[in-house]
Amino acid sequence: MASRGLHDADPLDPSVLLLQDRHRSHFVETDQLQEVLRPRQQMRAFLSLWRMDPRIRPYVIRAGFYGIYRLGHISIDWPLITCLVERWRPETHIFHVPVGEMTITLQDVAIILGLRIDGPAVTGTCMLDVAHLCGELLGVTPPADAVRGLTISIRWLCQQLSTPGPDADEVALERSARGFLLALIGCFLFPDKKGVHVHLCFLPLLRDLTQTSTYSWGGAVLAHTYRELCRASLDHRCSISGCITLIQLWSWERLHVGRPDFGRSAPYPAPPFAHALHDDDVDGVAPEGMGDGLPAEPVVQPEPEAEAEPEPALPLGCRWRVPLTRVLNPSGVLLLY
Repeated sequence: MASRGLHDADPLDPSVLLLQDRHRSHFVETDQLQEVLRPRQQMRAFLSLWRMDPRIRPYVIRAGFYGIYRLGHISIDWPLITCLVERWRPETHIFHVPVGEMTITLQDVAIILGLRIDGPAVTGTCMLDVAHLCGELLGVTPPADAVRGLTISIRWLCQQLSTPGPDADEVALERSARGFLLALIGCFLFPDKKGVHVHLCFLPLLRDLTQTSTYSWGGAVLAHTYRELCRASLDHRCSISGCITLIQLWSWERLHVGRPDFGRSAPYPAPPFAHALHDDDVDGVAPEGMGDGLPAEPVVQPEPEAEAEPEPALPLGCRWRVPLTRVLNPSGVLLLY
């Protein structure tokens, strides 16, 4: 994006970038907008509420979401996300940065998040009978206060399905796994701006968990992320939804600005398995109160005749579970990043 001066965000040629008058960079450049985007994130709260029962682990692996679960909660650098939104152009779906043009691709989604990018599209209908659908696939019918339109409360899912009984049969465990996966989708892949509800259009796709793993979840996440970036870049928006973790991990992989410092000494280990997270004040959690955001899975001894199920390969994004280096991350994002 060519500019007239060092700090002028407007393009020289407006024939392609037709939305500049509505674009966030224009409002920042004219001092009409100074706020950093800070939506609420619920991934850490979800993982603390729902400690995954080891008996549903095979179902999560079968559905293809175990890598997302192990990725867990990663602290979000909101000044960096805001800067990227200010560089995003909805006309071309590209980040305009001083070195050129960049964007998030399907390959990035597949490698960073470990999601499938081919196969049937993630689609469905919004003509749903909520009570019948939840009764069939979850085994419980939500009360009226847990349903908002065609979305369902993630907290209610945790309360109802997070602790299957010790004598739960395969049907009950599969229903619990569907609830876990539905909440994971709502907290991580397709969250709304508050992250407290998930759309029930995803639930029919979890009917057969073996079939679930064949869908192009990566393509759906990328399309949804593009849409949310476009919405957040226009008209004085103060929040953003979508898979923010994907945007941040893509930036850390592709750009050198704002990425965590791996050169720190102990107690912060280096990737790929750095589990200490700190400096998470933007998520409303004091640093001293932070754990790794991911509960340890209880150790279950397999039966003598049964072979232990192999651990699936983890996505590349897991190597970024490291502390943020916010000392160099400014809050006046557009001019300084």
